[in-house]
Amino acid sequence: MLTLQHRICRNGERLALSARTNRELILANVELTNLKKSFGDIDVIHGVDLSIEPGEFTVFVGPSGCGKSTLLRLVAGLEEATSGTINIDNTDVTDVEAADRGIAMVFQSYALYPHMTVKENMGFGLKMTGHDPQMIEERVAKAASILHLEPLLERKPKQLSGGQRQRVAIGRSIVREPKVFLFDEPLSNLDAELRVRMRLEIAKLHDDLGATMIYVTHDQVEAMTLADKIVVLRAGNIEQVGAPMHLYNDPDNAFVGGFIGSPKMNLLNGTIVETDNTGVKVQLDDYDSQPFHIGCETSVANSTRILVGIRPEHFGSAGDATLKADIEVIENLGGVSFGYAGADSDEPLTIALEEQQLADARGHFDARFDSKRTFLFDPDSTLRIR
Repeated sequence: MLTLQHRICRNGERLALSARTNRELILANVELTNLKKSFGDIDVIHGVDLSIEPGEFTVFVGPSGCGKSTLLRLVAGLEEATSGTINIDNTDVTDVEAADRGIAMVFQSYALYPHMTVKENMGFGLKMTGHDPQMIEERVAKAASILHLEPLLERKPKQLSGGQRQRVAIGRSIVREPKVFLFDEPLSNLDAELRVRMRLEIAKLHDDLGATMIYVTHDQVEAMTLADKIVVLRAGNIEQVGAPMHLYNDPDNAFVGGFIGSPKMNLLNGTIVETDNTGVKVQLDDYDSQPFHIGCETSVANSTRILVGIRPEHFGSAGDATLKADIEVIENLGGVSFGYAGADSDEPLTIALEEQQLADARGHFDARFDSKRTFLFDPDSTLRIR
């Protein structure tokens, strides 16, 4: 539990604001039950069931068009649900106006008023709803302290960097002291360095506030680094829900296995050539390799076609199995290097290379990998064979 106290200065006074007080104000659970959304004859959300615990940082992740932003907008009240229910803080808010749901939303666009100072932008929403000026002053000061915006309070948005503007947009949400924070791809407009910095700041913000947060992104690196719980979406359906490392280590299907992890998991065609009571032996179809053993409890017949999932980072000199590949491109990234075979194909084989392998990697290469860390998937259903 967080016990840190934030202290801020205002008119020479010292104001102590405990994180425990913030938790009492904003902790809330979110419950979605058989939630559906259609636009005319097109169904975009197909009966989603999801529980988000109080104080949990939940990330909706998936490719473009999977329905993650639509699902967030349904929670926010910016879209009307076709059917199903939305509960926030154990209250049915399915038909409640967005302004009355106790949520605050941070968009991809900063949407700051250019003629107002940072301080005025942060307090404007409270001012328009008739809150006491003294209370607005205190909330803005508190949010500025949390986000390190005190030196910028009198600046206009045009005098701020992209990251500073996004912090102001987040501060505008904090002053509302909502039950749930919603973030819709808030870092998409920032450059790579700023995205990393803001990712750390949002993670620290969650630690400081202990608030319930729902965050939408297409970037699985953001999802892995920020989330307590990841919700992987595809075509309006939830594919899998779980902690980041659970999804990485135990994907339910090939889509989740390929989407979680960077670079993505290699999915290779293979055939089962032998079975026993501990698992199966697999022969890869497209790469020269000796059959290797994969443990599984499911009974699978010989000659069954399967997909084998091998993560690039699970290749290495200590591996117990080998495949032969012709590496055409090597990508040196400083701390890590990747070799690519079939670089002109839609699904090139990606191999993480150790430093001592770099000199000999280009061209014909014996790539060792850890067979215990491979995955089996059904090629038709793409479901995991365990």
